[in-house]
Amino acid sequence: MKRKIISILLAASMVASLGLTGCGNSSSTKTSDTTQSTDKTDTTKDTTAATDGDKVTINWAIWDKDSSTYWTKLKEGFEEENPNITVELTDLGATDYNTVLATQLSGSGSTFDVVSIKDTACYSTLIEKNALEPLNDYITTEGIDLSQYNGITDQIKANDVLYELPFRNDTWVVYYNKDLFDAAGIDYPTNDMTFAEYDKLARSLSSNEFGKQVYGAHYHTWRSTIQLFGALDGTDILGGNYDFLKPYYETVLSEQADGVCQDYATLSTASLHYSNAFSQGNVAMLNIGSWFISTLITKLNAGEYDSSLCGNWGIVQYPHPEGVEAGTTIGTVTGIAVTSASEKKDAAWKFVQFASSEEGAKIVAETGSMPAIVTSEISAILASVPGFPLDQNSKEALTPTKVYMDIPYSKHSAEIDAVLSTYHKDIMNGDISVDDGIAKMNEDVQKVLAQ
Repeated sequence: MKRKIISILLAASMVASLGLTGCGNSSSTKTSDTTQSTDKTDTTKDTTAATDGDKVTINWAIWDKDSSTYWTKLKEGFEEENPNITVELTDLGATDYNTVLATQLSGSGSTFDVVSIKDTACYSTLIEKNALEPLNDYITTEGIDLSQYNGITDQIKANDVLYELPFRNDTWVVYYNKDLFDAAGIDYPTNDMTFAEYDKLARSLSSNEFGKQVYGAHYHTWRSTIQLFGALDGTDILGGNYDFLKPYYETVLSEQADGVCQDYATLSTASLHYSNAFSQGNVAMLNIGSWFISTLITKLNAGEYDSSLCGNWGIVQYPHPEGVEAGTTIGTVTGIAVTSASEKKDAAWKFVQFASSEEGAKIVAETGSMPAIVTSEISAILASVPGFPLDQNSKEALTPTKVYMDIPYSKHSAEIDAVLSTYHKDIMNGDISVDDGIAKMNEDVQKVLAQ
């Protein structure tokens, strides 16, 4: 089954299997397939403070306030234009954000007016908990042009209702260490690289010489770092048949056996983060999302990463299967929504509208992060951030030609992700063969779809 192609910068979702009250736990939130509609809006609770000029404070749930500067920048930009509205930031932390948010929104005492939505599983769960306000009426009244999101909103509708607007998205790219390529006398990767060429390049860069170990590629422990390659031809990750993943698992397991990349078991045991792996200066290529751009620049500028090891870097577009258009990749969306419990919905909507607008996108881009709206002007802003690579390929990598969602919205998104993640781990640990692991994926996801 094929998914609808989205042109330019959508977003992928690294969904985790969460606890009973977590955003990713579909088993505790099963209802009919998103039966709520816009007529559940309680307009009697709305306050008109935002439009009457009275002072009002809204509470915005976020994560990683100190390390992600766009939260505060958006708050400040909005307050400058709307001096009668104060935005209060509540940092729930990144690790347990989904679980904490779902727990707080499940009760009647939530103080959140606006929430950031980290991934598709969280979005799905909050919709089924009736925790989010339908936005269709607001969007229609304000005449919001959804085409500016280049198809993103088509993928996050629930029974034709939008409960969030995207304000950030990240696409997957390949980061590479130019010094390691130079030392090996090998040309840098390009923005048109097939998966087979990527594998060959990784092998040519690898070195097992004692004291000079170089890994041609690095795969973080997420299922997405391998499974995404198989979805670049539009194959539906929710479809229930995962036979298409076989060649990608076989290639990466072969690389692992040959020392081209670090083995999964070692990475899991050591809890080695991909950022730390790349910063050590012995990883030639890393496939990960564009969110790492901001982190890499920030840590290099602050001296937290040794610039002599990883300071000479670049990015190129994602490796694509043979026959798939160059520049095709996967992305993940970060949404922003009004809570159904808010008594300040007008003010909350006003902020959501700002954060997800082109004006908000420029603010996000100025911090080195990828916004949901990308124009030529916004791409130029991103490329001009101090520390961003100056080469043309890196600049062009910011604007892929086609982007597919890792997991589009569905009431089954979290459960399917949990199944795929479980057998990904088993395959990579060698606990199960590729064929048997994929067979279990097919079997278990079909059971989920049949519910």
